[in-house]
Amino acid sequence: MIEIKVPELAESITEGTIAQWLINIGDKVTKGDSVVELETDKVNIELNTDYSGIVTKVLKEPGDIVEVGDVIAIIEENTTAGAPSAVLATPEKAAEVETANQQSIQPEPELPKAVTPIASPAARKLARELGIDLTKVSSRDPLGRIRPDDVKAYTPAPVVKEEPKVEKPSSKSAVQQMDEEFDKPVERVKMSRRRQTIAKRLVEVQQTAAMLTTFNEVDMSAVMDLRTKRKEAFFEKHGIRLGFMSFFTKAVVSALKQFPLLNAEIQGDELIIKKFYDIGIAVAAPEGLVVPVVRGANQKNFAEIEQEISNLGKKARDNSLTLNDLQGGTFTITNGGVFGSLMSTPILNSPQVGILGMHKIQIRPVAIDRERMENRPMMYIALSYDHRIVDGKEAVSFLATVKELLEDPHSLLLES
Repeated sequence: MIEIKVPELAESITEGTIAQWLINIGDKVTKGDSVVELETDKVNIELNTDYSGIVTKVLKEPGDIVEVGDVIAIIEENTTAGAPSAVLATPEKAAEVETANQQSIQPEPELPKAVTPIASPAARKLARELGIDLTKVSSRDPLGRIRPDDVKAYTPAPVVKEEPKVEKPSSKSAVQQMDEEFDKPVERVKMSRRRQTIAKRLVEVQQTAAMLTTFNEVDMSAVMDLRTKRKEAFFEKHGIRLGFMSFFTKAVVSALKQFPLLNAEIQGDELIIKKFYDIGIAVAAPEGLVVPVVRGANQKNFAEIEQEISNLGKKARDNSLTLNDLQGGTFTITNGGVFGSLMSTPILNSPQVGILGMHKIQIRPVAIDRERMENRPMMYIALSYDHRIVDGKEAVSFLATVKELLEDPHSLLLES
């Protein structure tokens, strides 16, 4: 008998949620096969088996929270494969199969037993909370398994009381009565593990960091003119389009070199000032915000930065980012402008102490001198920083440096 356990995932990840099983009881697996998809705080991971054999037991079901080291399935090395189950295996299904096998070997009559409904742990918990008898709940599952939705849909039969009638019982279920706090239709949707983690960490960073935001604006004329002149030759040479992110990444790296405390983090009573520049790029993925990291951004040219950002963005949309893509990062850039944001206050990506917010480029009148006004493509930029270690003077100077570099983009080309 071989136990499949949840392996060490990453230093900051100690637990996950079973998203779905990729095998069934009776399946034959070979070393290296994927057996389960685990949803963690950051990414979904497929766990592989280190052994070959037949799956005989599955001890956790989709939705269960598991920790590193937990046993989630059993494999027998010297067992003949049986017919795979038609549905994903669960602990109750395993018990049902085992009982059926015993009955086929010893078909002796048994004394009548109390009917025990097959229900998921979540359904049992909800039934207990609502005081509902599971034996009276109808299942919509072809195999008779009771799930939370069945419990919620259960409506108890009206209770007939003898005269005199004191109170007419409600025909609504307990869940329906709970939802009467709203006088209009609502939909209850459980938050994904990633969304719960995002919510928790965003609140934590605002409670633990002395977060402050400073703003400036950038005249994007020079960057846009340079892109217009170079974009065709750039694409022909590198096979990737020249976007704005490479300019901002280069400007941020240059500014971080001048103001190193914004490339640091706090550990206890010490400052860890990082001498490397791994820049996180916030990406809106289908399941929530993720921040993949462009590593060694100071050593990459414009084309390499654009290519890596493109690759990471595609992986985020395909939900194929790995833990290595997301770990680390010394400073973050987020671009709300792609969604039309004119100005916002970005929240720190802990334990980092700085994050730069980009916004929508908008044509606005700008005073050139006392007599002249011109319409220019302007962008507001925002720097949120941890005031515990970064003073206002340093933060404002950092943002002003980013502005100056973007308004003179040829200076950035000299660093490539």
